[in-house]
Amino acid sequence: MSDLARYIMIGGFLGAGKTTAVAGLAQHLTHQGKRVGLICNDQSSGLVDTTLLRSKGFPVEEITGGCFCCRFNSLLDAADSLTQSSRPDVFLAEPVGSCTDLVATVSYPLRRIYGDRFRVAPLSVMVDPMRAARILGLAEGRSFSEKVAYVYRKQLQEADLIVINKCDAHPAEWLDRLDATLAEGFPRAQIFRCSAKDGTGVEPWFDAVSRGENSTWPAMEIDYDIYAEGEALLGWLNCTVQLAADAPFDGNQTLVALALHIRDRVAGSGQDIAHLKMTLDSKDGSGTLSVVSVVGADREPDLRESLLDRVESGELVINLRAEADPEILESVTREALGALAGVRATMEHLEQLRPGRPTPTHRMVR
Repeated sequence: MSDLARYIMIGGFLGAGKTTAVAGLAQHLTHQGKRVGLICNDQSSGLVDTTLLRSKGFPVEEITGGCFCCRFNSLLDAADSLTQSSRPDVFLAEPVGSCTDLVATVSYPLRRIYGDRFRVAPLSVMVDPMRAARILGLAEGRSFSEKVAYVYRKQLQEADLIVINKCDAHPAEWLDRLDATLAEGFPRAQIFRCSAKDGTGVEPWFDAVSRGENSTWPAMEIDYDIYAEGEALLGWLNCTVQLAADAPFDGNQTLVALALHIRDRVAGSGQDIAHLKMTLDSKDGSGTLSVVSVVGADREPDLRESLLDRVESGELVINLRAEADPEILESVTREALGALAGVRATMEHLEQLRPGRPTPTHRMVR
């Protein structure tokens, strides 16, 4: 059994910090001498996550056009491709942030059908504390409609491990209350607290997800009509843009200004942002990126990684998810790009959509 590759899936709603956690866990496992392969997932192409993880030197495969549950065969193909190129001891897979029912449609089929290839780890679900507190009624503020919240709660319900992330940004007493509410509402899960961004408190979770086994509980009950309607309320936009200027410009502040413009326009339409994530790559060979994230229409942009110097050009990737009409997201994004001061923006690729109804390849209740 020890020779089997380990399959670790890290789920959670949009903006919970999954990619940062995946990168941290990948680095931790690499330092232990293990070979790691990463699999990213999205409803459309042009993923910030793939760009970010590849910039850190990890082998990454990308599955687009649907979640792992609906693209199960593509998940196996991605694992085969990584096996041929880098022979991973561990696969780290990050599903779409609006997806749930992953135990029945991914974990159980992997274990039942492909148990001779994979050891399936417990399902981790990452949590942004403020978003969780609002959806669970512990805090006031802008949140999602009930059908989107249904998807959120179902993610928590099926978790083996609930990971309260971003704990560096909240007081301990406030986190205690959230922890207690999660423990009462989702008693099956083991709860952890950490900050994937600065690495504090991650070791107990890393150990649990690296050593434990996926649960054998019966799969949760889920209404696929409500699930599909909740996902379809979310607008999706991915685009790739070339930026250029006549004189060097501050790429980090350009991304922050762009994020603020998009955030304010979405908020002004009365909608909420699930996640806005952007990268700017100067393509100067340094491997550094500027990375900005926004996880709510009333929350501030987070400059997570920075370019070291001013740049004259670069490739911008924008991933925007919000409870809003995708056409509004496109209009807002184009407007924000056109308003950049002293920087020319040339659109290379843009997709906007609403997720289609999830239709799993497999669904096993136990």
